[in-house]
Amino acid sequence: MNMLWTIAVGLAIPLVGTTLGAAMVFFMKREMGTNLQKVLLGFASGVMIAASVWSLLIPAIEMAEKAGAIPWIPATVGFLGGIAFLLALDMLIPHLHLNTNQPEGLHAKVRKSFMLVFAVTLHNLPEGMAVGVVFAGVLSGNAAVTVAGAFALAIGIAIQNFPEGAIISMPLVSAGMSRRKAFTAGFLSGVVEPVGAVLTILLTSAIASALPFVLSFAAGAMIYVVVEELIPEAQQEPHSNIGTIGTALGFAVMMLLDVALG
Repeated sequence: MNMLWTIAVGLAIPLVGTTLGAAMVFFMKREMGTNLQKVLLGFASGVMIAASVWSLLIPAIEMAEKAGAIPWIPATVGFLGGIAFLLALDMLIPHLHLNTNQPEGLHAKVRKSFMLVFAVTLHNLPEGMAVGVVFAGVLSGNAAVTVAGAFALAIGIAIQNFPEGAIISMPLVSAGMSRRKAFTAGFLSGVVEPVGAVLTILLTSAIASALPFVLSFAAGAMIYVVVEELIPEAQQEPHSNIGTIGTALGFAVMMLLDVALG
């Protein structure tokens, strides 16, 4: 029971980060400045890249090796599968990225504010999967994944979810939505993380041998989000080096959390 409680707390941590960020609509009078957005988007990129390597791909390779499999096969297949999955969702779900007016995905008569929320929800899904599969590794008793390492990943994602919650909620207020509704939309965009995490745990528990593949799958999905969305937005001119600095800081923080706590 104690382990289940520990996992429940771990799965809730990223949602707390999103919720606190969305709550900034009650304290900030206007949207974040462009340069601050670039730093925070870059920071989120760095966190997700480091998490994909230290928390997901390396444990996947170690698990496959200990199981007597060819180590690079689960990592490569799972990684490319995660890329393909997010690519398919990106092409199907109508959404709108920050600072653009050109919707992506299938054509649908959906309000701009909702498409902004869909974009964040789409990018929160792989983060939830990542946290879920790492805690699934803890439940399986696999030595490649520790409770401390799982919490390091959850905390790292929560840290980068905080600015994301504010970045998505503040434009909704500018678009005419009330602060309470904007907060609710930001919160709901983060709910997909614990839901995705629980579904991933159930799937991985049912097929224990799939754990290395699912770890790599989550890594691929996160890298897709970084390359497709976060880095391009952080690198928009002028002053693109600000986003680069943010990426370096995010990578260093997540690497430190994983190595120190994992």
